[in-house]
Amino acid sequence: MEAKPAAKKAEAKVEAKPAEKKAETKVETKPVEEKKEEPVRELPQPRRSVAFIGSECYPFVKTGGLGDVMYALPKELAKQNCDVKVILPRYACIPEKYQNKMVYRGSFDMNLCSDGRSFYVGIMEYVWDGVVYDFIDNQEFFTNGNPYTNLIDDIPKFCYFSKAALAALNYMDWEPDIIHCHDWQAALVPVYLDTMFKDTPIGRAKTVLTIHNLRFQGVYDKKMISYWTGLPDYVFNKDALTVKWLDANMLKGGLTYADAITTVSGTYAWEIQTPEYGEDLDAHLRYHSGKLRGIVNGIDYDIWNPATDPRLANNYDLGNVLTEKRKNKKALQEELGLEVDDGKFVIGLVSRLTNQKGLDLVNEILPQLIDGNTQIVILGTGDAQYEDSFRYYENAYKGQVCSNIMYDETRAHHIYAGADALLVPSRFEPCGLTQLIAMHYGDIPIVRETGGLKDTVEPYNEFTNWGNGFTFDRYESGLLLDAINRAKTLYFTNRWCWDEMVQRNMDKDVSWESSARQYRDLYVDLTR
Repeated sequence: MEAKPAAKKAEAKVEAKPAEKKAETKVETKPVEEKKEEPVRELPQPRRSVAFIGSECYPFVKTGGLGDVMYALPKELAKQNCDVKVILPRYACIPEKYQNKMVYRGSFDMNLCSDGRSFYVGIMEYVWDGVVYDFIDNQEFFTNGNPYTNLIDDIPKFCYFSKAALAALNYMDWEPDIIHCHDWQAALVPVYLDTMFKDTPIGRAKTVLTIHNLRFQGVYDKKMISYWTGLPDYVFNKDALTVKWLDANMLKGGLTYADAITTVSGTYAWEIQTPEYGEDLDAHLRYHSGKLRGIVNGIDYDIWNPATDPRLANNYDLGNVLTEKRKNKKALQEELGLEVDDGKFVIGLVSRLTNQKGLDLVNEILPQLIDGNTQIVILGTGDAQYEDSFRYYENAYKGQVCSNIMYDETRAHHIYAGADALLVPSRFEPCGLTQLIAMHYGDIPIVRETGGLKDTVEPYNEFTNWGNGFTFDRYESGLLLDAINRAKTLYFTNRWCWDEMVQRNMDKDVSWESSARQYRDLYVDLTR
């Protein structure tokens, strides 16, 4: 490799001699030959084997963003020279079309509880898109219709699942370089690996624990968790699992024993080390900050792509978004019984209806948004207070507000394609996928500057005509109203600037490729 710079120096010498014009011509052909060889210079990415362990994964079972990440990240890592296996519970609610294609890989009995009580572990396998999915089968734990029920039932279920996932890897004789576990439901994996599985074949693996939402931690009575895990007493100390003397925190234990901790955006990685966002673990996270980093999520272009999305009335891309998106707006208005008018400013809100999502702010200002030029479309389910209030607004403002108190995947696609702007005013937001989907579908996001929203949405600057959304900082309804009004002002008075922002958003790369590369680099660093 060092010979090439030397050749260039020789080239420069020859060019300095006017008398050697013919030789100069010959030498100048060399860079062309080097360009042809450029692909050879790129060394293949180091191969790593990675086991993902988590409680949900699209399309088998999904309740939130974790399900999307567990599907899209392994698939992208497989394209980037990683050998990937995903381990999941075999819930009864997994659709039959997937259950029927699972292949039995084996079974065994596993000691679990501190009194020696053992449980059956079955392994069912499904291979799709270059990724192997292994499902842990046990009807005693996974026959309920929902993946999550209540802590009294969920604590034993996920104590069992964390240990069974590791035991299954040993049983299948598959030794990963990295075990990547997700949220509190799999947070005991690093604890088990460093204790009961330390001297087994998979004991050499490094562990990564990803926090998708710090609010949920798996906290319960210490005696109960001690019984259901069978873990040694020394892990139940104030620096690992124990909190408030009598409780145990499964997520805290995982954070202590993991080799690396990630969360789903850089800003959220900083926020969770503060008392405001730390959910009582801020001091613990500050102590472990040396192994904490944020990597923002992406979206799967195979699912979220307006150019190929089969659910849309009209497909479109960067080249024709300004004309074709209008047709999707008209189709959305007709579908939802809104006044059909291309000139209306349509605001979409696709969200779980919970306090985290800033819906109390939306409730306070919604009547002020109804001005004859604005339409609001809401999709989601959640807390009764928000469901009821949005139903009320639909009845009060017929033709201008449509509240879809449900979750319908097709309607979500229609809203992304037909809305002009998308509202994400969250109190906190680890990453957020809706603003990424919105941008890729040509919507302008209106967001609060927190977590991944701050990392992915650059505030619009009217003086430079740059940015890709409208933002506000403090958690106040007046500031949200101001951000929406700034968006409406640009839409109605400087449409060409608005249209440029739409095109910038569609041109922005929000795929998983870059994020997966950062995870792969982390895996390589951990296993050098």
